[in-house]
Amino acid sequence: MNLFAYHNSRLLDCRFPHGALKCRGEAALCIYLSGRDAARARASLRLWADGKELLISAEKISPCSCGKLRSLPLEGDGGFCFSFNITAPAEPQLIWYYFIIDVAPEHDGGETTRLFYGAPETRSGIGKFYPAWETPPDYQITVFARDFETPSRFRHGIVYQILPDRFNRECLTDSARGTCIPAFSRAEYHEKLGRRIIRHKDWFEPVLYSPCAGEKFYSPCDYYGGDFAGIKQKLPYLAQIGVSVIYLNPIFEAASNHRYNTSDYLSVDPILGSDYDLTELSKAAAEYGIRLMADGVFSHTGDDSVYFNKYGTYPSCGAYSGADSPYYKWYEFEHFPDEYRCWWGFKTLPEVNELQPDYVRFTESVLKKWADCGITSWRLDVADELPDEFIKKLRTALKKLDSDGVLLGEVWEDASNKVSGGGLRKFVLGDELDSVMNYPFRDAVCDFLTCRTDAYALYETLSGQRERYPEPFYGACMNLLGSHDTQRILSCLSDAPPKDTLTREQQAEYQYKPEAVVRGKRRLYAAFALMFSMPQPPCIYYGDEAGMMGLSDPFNRGSYPWGREDIEIRSFVMRLSALRRCNAALSSGKTAFAAPCADAFAVLRCRGEESALTLVNRADHAVCAALGAEDFREGPDALNVRTADKYSDAFADGTVLQKDLGTGQIRVEIPPNGFLLLLSQTAE
Repeated sequence: MNLFAYHNSRLLDCRFPHGALKCRGEAALCIYLSGRDAARARASLRLWADGKELLISAEKISPCSCGKLRSLPLEGDGGFCFSFNITAPAEPQLIWYYFIIDVAPEHDGGETTRLFYGAPETRSGIGKFYPAWETPPDYQITVFARDFETPSRFRHGIVYQILPDRFNRECLTDSARGTCIPAFSRAEYHEKLGRRIIRHKDWFEPVLYSPCAGEKFYSPCDYYGGDFAGIKQKLPYLAQIGVSVIYLNPIFEAASNHRYNTSDYLSVDPILGSDYDLTELSKAAAEYGIRLMADGVFSHTGDDSVYFNKYGTYPSCGAYSGADSPYYKWYEFEHFPDEYRCWWGFKTLPEVNELQPDYVRFTESVLKKWADCGITSWRLDVADELPDEFIKKLRTALKKLDSDGVLLGEVWEDASNKVSGGGLRKFVLGDELDSVMNYPFRDAVCDFLTCRTDAYALYETLSGQRERYPEPFYGACMNLLGSHDTQRILSCLSDAPPKDTLTREQQAEYQYKPEAVVRGKRRLYAAFALMFSMPQPPCIYYGDEAGMMGLSDPFNRGSYPWGREDIEIRSFVMRLSALRRCNAALSSGKTAFAAPCADAFAVLRCRGEESALTLVNRADHAVCAALGAEDFREGPDALNVRTADKYSDAFADGTVLQKDLGTGQIRVEIPPNGFLLLLSQTAE
């Protein structure tokens, strides 16, 4: 059969408007047919909306009335367009579609041939034919609440993530010299409760990674003494980087240094300071235009907590004591008292029933308590393990306290169609999360720069995400290169072994090859340049801007190297941040992506007369690229971006590149494992 079809979900000629739709919003879906048999073909749209299948037919538009055909990559003779107008449902949800192509027989008495035209395996972009006996992959349209908005201040800000114990302590002087270290004096609180505390008197000591004497398993019980006062001391430094949000890993009282095993939601850990110290930090940060975001661990508590109290640490009657406890219904006992539902099988982390009414009311009171101390934004730990209804209630409570507060979720995959807890999650629809930590961005960038994938794969990830996420959600995705749950980004880019391939002992002894670190550093600059060029808030994991390295937990959680920073990397990040804040295109411009070849990726941003073009090269050799408007034709902003006539290299003073007026392209040479950040120059 001589028949060709074309539908590209990222192309405005095929799907208008691009991407997600507001409830009751309208869209046009077009499929184009060409070839000798196109004149005998008819197309229908199979759509699933409100859980029901709809079959929509359309009239054929001839080539003479559809000028778009000339600009599309169609093959063969002739050409026809089938256009389908749809209206999104009144309620937020996901809807799905593919096309049915019926080709009438060429001669009387023949049979009609049926073909399906569906999405590629990535479920985004250019589709393809499937035989009628095979159900094709669907294209997704996310339908979100009409009133869904996310705080502009967060979207256009810069986030800095801090593990409080490891960033800075108020006094860095060795206590052996007679100077009191406040944090360590406050650690006596835990010791009196019978908890092991190992003090790092030397700030630069390596982390503890092996079991303590007399114990069989590793315990996260070593502390460096970082505290709220220490963070407050470094606010001028954070302001210099351009930070607008400090994301604090858990600050609640807990029996570990990471504090993901909460002991008391209503008390800060004494090692970090007091409620007063936190409030003072919040007030001081506000003077620099910085707000605080805390880590909310609401899927489980510690077994050594006020609420479970397995060891009798607290005077309260915990759930482990029996049904008389006010917290008993928070937990699910399979066989009281020692068999209970726990997080990922860890008996030290009993899971809570998040929809238990008392627990819901309690968590709402937790938000209120810390709002009084200046915290009105939260990152939800393991958000995909929290029920949708619970997240909705938290969001409602949060927005009542502060409409500019942000509810961010830890979701490692595509949040628009994530399946967990036995069903399709509703994170992106407008009444749950403002957005998520963008781990898919991190993974795609790392895989690209380390040559595990190519630029086309990076393009697919970023373009697909933009297509499926509502614009308010997409614009608030917190882009990151590293976190407390990943290898340090410089380690990853220096070709460190993949996560979980080495024991802790092997990680402690691991030696990086010098040439790999040199290459990793070049890649790191490229990764930062890409992150700061995206239309979402970048997030710096403390110390990444200082060249910190480390493999998996706990080696990725070392102390910040004050006085031993990689000055070159830090200066580079400060320069990037300043460029983002002062350049309208970089901070809030329209955005389009391109992959000119397997080794190179480009981000083009435009606002008014300003244009910023970032190009990244993964190869060990220089790559030449020629880019014009045609390379940035996909995505919602395709009609609103253009390459400038003249660019200057932001990191090479005096270097000017001009567009070839004949081809309309800008020709550049991207250095090995490197990047270019080009800013438009206005005509003299």
